[in-house]
Amino acid sequence: MTIVARASNAPILALTCGDPSGIGPEIAIAAWQARDSAAVPPFYLLSDTALVVARAQMTGLEIAIEHTTPEKAAEVFSRALPVVPLKARFHDRPGHPDAANAAGIIEAIDRGVDDVFAGRAAAVVTCPIAKKPLYDAGFRFPGHTEYLAHLAGTKVGKAVTPVMMLAGPDLRAVPITIHIALSDVPGALTRDAIEETARITAQDLRTRFGIAKPRLAVSGLNPHAGEGGAMGHEDEAVIRPAVEALRAEGIDAFGPLPADTMFHPRARAGYDVAICMYHDQALIPAKALAFDETVNVTLGLPFIRTSPDHGTAFDIAGKGIARPDSLIAALKLARRLADNESHAS
Repeated sequence: MTIVARASNAPILALTCGDPSGIGPEIAIAAWQARDSAAVPPFYLLSDTALVVARAQMTGLEIAIEHTTPEKAAEVFSRALPVVPLKARFHDRPGHPDAANAAGIIEAIDRGVDDVFAGRAAAVVTCPIAKKPLYDAGFRFPGHTEYLAHLAGTKVGKAVTPVMMLAGPDLRAVPITIHIALSDVPGALTRDAIEETARITAQDLRTRFGIAKPRLAVSGLNPHAGEGGAMGHEDEAVIRPAVEALRAEGIDAFGPLPADTMFHPRARAGYDVAICMYHDQALIPAKALAFDETVNVTLGLPFIRTSPDHGTAFDIAGKGIARPDSLIAALKLARRLADNESHAS
């Protein structure tokens, strides 16, 4: 039997702690402190409570912290940061990632996903993790998103294809290829990859973002979208046929478009999402336009997952200078997407 997450009407969000040696604990604290001024939706933090207390003291952040459960967290939120304690304990050394923390980092992710499927949380919001300490502890997944897709697949009984979207106030951008060398991108671009990514994107824009007929602007790979084959064959041989196939299915996709003219204000007004061919083609304009407000959204999952668009920031962890803006944006977007999904159903 296929299981689907049934949590979109839950009153609260599950926030995972991320790597505790990074800025996750302090931006979670700062987001709770901004709950009234920034209209932060209720959330609970899955973490080691002792570490949260210690990090608040270290960074001079005055805060009330309360042990709780997901079911009781919403009523706690107005008076204290609700912390749902992990079984694992963390080594608290800001700026010094430690493989000994891997068990707690993974436990927080596991429990956040469990809470969504059980209806205890509306969505999962994840603080950043670093791959190396997890790899050193035997973690076998390429990264955060792939692990979430694995967990989703075990819940629904079939493979799940995750799609990364960077969503900001002025641009949504989706890369087809992500964490691979630029030299490997042409070989990794296939019609199937482009079409599947675009289908998932269009579906989630309809059901979660509330866009009835999403417009997908598809970039070219080469300068000038290949200049009719003068600067590479991929645009005409791979990308254009994929766009034509999508249009035949009723998806409003168009391209391939020269990437250097896709991101100015007039161009952005003509589409709802930019489908890009590689990591930097999507992430550079997204972060340049709104670094502090852009959110990483994983499409294609049977639950809502958002995350800040930045990393662990080990270099500033524990110094009390990390800004919570992107986390706050991730919390707000998760709540909005959950509400949209609930109304659509």
